[in-house]
Formats: sequence, C-alpha cells, structure tokens
Amino acid sequence: MEGEVNNFAMVWITVFASLCYCHAIAKFIPKGTNRFLAILPVIILFTLLPLNLTTVHLGCIFSFFVVCLTNCKILLFAFGKGPLSCTPPIPLSLFIPLACLPIKIRDDQSNKESKETPSQQTLELLLAMIAAFTRILIHEELEPQFKEPYLATSLQDFWGRRWNVMVSDILKPTIFEPTRSIFTGLVGRKYATFLGVLATFFVSGLMHELFFYTYGRQKTRWEVTCFFLLHGLSLSIEMILKKMVKEKFRLPTMVSRPLTVMYVVGTGIWLFFPPFSRGNAEVKVCQEYRAFVEFVRNGRLVSPNDMSCPYLYLPN
Repeated sequence: MEGEVNNFAMVWITVFASLCYCHAIAKFIPKGTNRFLAILPVIILFTLLPLNLTTVHLGCIFSFFVVCLTNCKILLFAFGKGPLSCTPPIPLSLFIPLACLPIKIRDDQSNKESKETPSQQTLELLLAMIAAFTRILIHEELEPQFKEPYLATSLQDFWGRRWNVMVSDILKPTIFEPTRSIFTGLVGRKYATFLGVLATFFVSGLMHELFFYTYGRQKTRWEVTCFFLLHGLSLSIEMILKKMVKEKFRLPTMVSRPLTVMYVVGTGIWLFFPPFSRGNAEVKVCQEYRAFVEFVRNGRLVSPNDMSCPYLYLPN
C-alpha cells in the first residue's frame, strides 16, 4: 500500500509540473499547431501515467480526472478554446484546478438553475465533495455535475444535459464539433452530425476501457466500448426520429421517462457492468476500504490484498 501511495503522489506531482509547463508556454507560443506540438508530449504522458496505479479508487479516479478531463482541456487550450483559454489569461492558481478537476465555473445565467443534485451514487458523491472543496479553494460558484439523470425523458436529454455534465461539455468541443466540421464537406451536415455523435461515444468508450484496465489489468473484451457505441447509435436514431415526426408525435413524459431509464439500466447490465464482475471490483473496493480503516484506526499502511472481505460472501 505504501508503494501505491508513493506512486499516487508522484503521478500528481508530475501532473502539476506538466500543467505549470502548459501554462508557461502559452505566454511564448501562440495558439495553433505549434502550441499543440508543444503540449502533445504532455497528453501522451497523462495517458500513460494511470498505468503506475493499481487500486480501484486511486487508479480509476486519476484516470477519470487526468486522461479524460485534463487531456481534453489542454487539447482545447492548445487551440485557444475551452475553459483554460481566457482573456486575460487565468492565473496558475486557477489554471491547475480547472484543468485537472471535474469543475466548471457557473455563469450568471446558470445561477438560476437548481443547485440540488442527487448524491446517492459513489461517483456523484465524490464529484460533489470535490466541487465543494474546490469552491472553497478558488472562491467561485461551480455548476452541478449531475442534473437529476433519473428524470431524463430521452437519451439526448440523459447524455447531453443530465449525466456527468462536465464530461459532456468537454467532449463536445473536443470530439463532436471537430468531427462534424471535418465531415460536413464530405457527407453533409446532417450525416456529419451523426458521425460526430458516434465519434464522441467511441472516444468515451476507449476512456472507460482504460479505467477498467487500470485496476483489473485484464485483456479487454471491448464490451464497454460497445456499450457507448450502442448508445451513440441509439441517440443518432432518436435524433432522426425526432426530426421526422417533429411536434406531430411525442411520447408522454410518464412513458418516455421510464423507457429511457430502463434502456440505460438494461444496456448497462448487459455491457457496462460485466467488466466490473470479471475484475472483482466489489472485492477490491471492499479490501481498499478496510485497508483505509486500518490506517485510520491503527496508523498502519497495509496492502489491500492482505485484507479479507467477508461481507461479500454468503454463509454456507
């Protein structure tokens, strides 16, 4: 466990040093290809850093923050876009938390929205805690990460407006818009939009494959990528149907809402959660919690592998 903690500290020190470098070169290298080439080694480094971690909590959290969010943000920053690009430039004290945490500063219009977010899921609770800590640290009001996803009335509503809003907001300018722009001249804006949706979900699937590999170290079966591609295809079909029927036919909310939730949950059970089971995620999480409790109670750093987890087994 001590080795894992040391690795965790070292990878974050590497991240902070790399972000200082990114912030500094912006003063000398203008946005565009040259800045992108200067930042490209950092993006590659951030993609490989999670391989130094093996625990579920530290490895997956780091992968989500750095591989998914930070890489996308500094990629946009290379071309003068995204939350890190401002006029005048934002200070380093704000640049680093904005780059590596799932936060977005709330504007005046978004202040009118509800501040309540459900916190029953572990991920949502974690992001809420991070947002609360960051709000105190940088003295800025932040947007909620989840907006009652269980009330979604369509896949477009679920993925685009309610589930993990920060990731949706960052993948749109990073993947969706460039893909749509590239293919618009080839296949037209209509089909380019669908290709942009599929590309966005495909990249999201690859990121999740890395999350699972970080803690499981097992050969991937691409189920998670298939899950996201399926939802990308389903969302594209949904968009086509909406344009075909327009306002002539619309399912009542009491019908569309449970259908959406059942589809997300059903496909999740089919494709998204099997890698968790094969990697014994629930056992590893339990072992890591017990190792943490042992450290808090007795001040001993022990390996999670040395901890038993009897709570997950039924008596004979």
